[in-house]
Amino acid sequence: MSGNSLKGKRIGFGLTGSHCTYDAVFPEIEKLVNEGAEVLPIVTYTVKTTNTRFGEGEEWVKKLEQLTGNEVIDTIVKAEPLGPKIPLDCMVIAPLTGNSMSKLANAMTDSPVLMAAKATMRNHRPVVLGISTNDALGLNGVNLMRLMAAKNIYFIPFGQDAPQAKPNSMVAYMPLLRDTILAALEGKQLQPVIIERFRYN
Repeated sequence: MSGNSLKGKRIGFGLTGSHCTYDAVFPEIEKLVNEGAEVLPIVTYTVKTTNTRFGEGEEWVKKLEQLTGNEVIDTIVKAEPLGPKIPLDCMVIAPLTGNSMSKLANAMTDSPVLMAAKATMRNHRPVVLGISTNDALGLNGVNLMRLMAAKNIYFIPFGQDAPQAKPNSMVAYMPLLRDTILAALEGKQLQPVIIERFRYN
């Protein structure tokens, strides 16, 4: 790694279906692009096809392509070459829903984002996760801990975002994305990994 810069690094950026988190994620993608990283956007089928009160899927895809200057990878077939032919320096999944987290922890590969993560792990390169899930401290807790113990997987520091209203919910603090990537490229987990997230709201 060249110092504390991401310039020239090829970063896969996967989005899953936590639509309410996109407003926190897109500024961080912009920072990576402005620093000179090559960002390859990857989306799950849910991101592309779901319309919510937070915006329409196709609009988010257009914003991603405009922001990164690259066409969105939206099929498993398009994502597979990120292993052998177009290796990534780092793969990011942010936001990572509880649904996709459980699949990743159990080696299921049914979306372009999960395929890109699998391809990156195959190359022994870091995968950075930014969780956004209502059941991190519920049934999904076992999957969260499985991933925390896995090799080459790193987490954007996270914590409870609304402990009174949603006591099982945990969300990453997205402004720490860049620092997490820099640490992950050196094989280190940015610490502390569990923070009092709700205090940042």
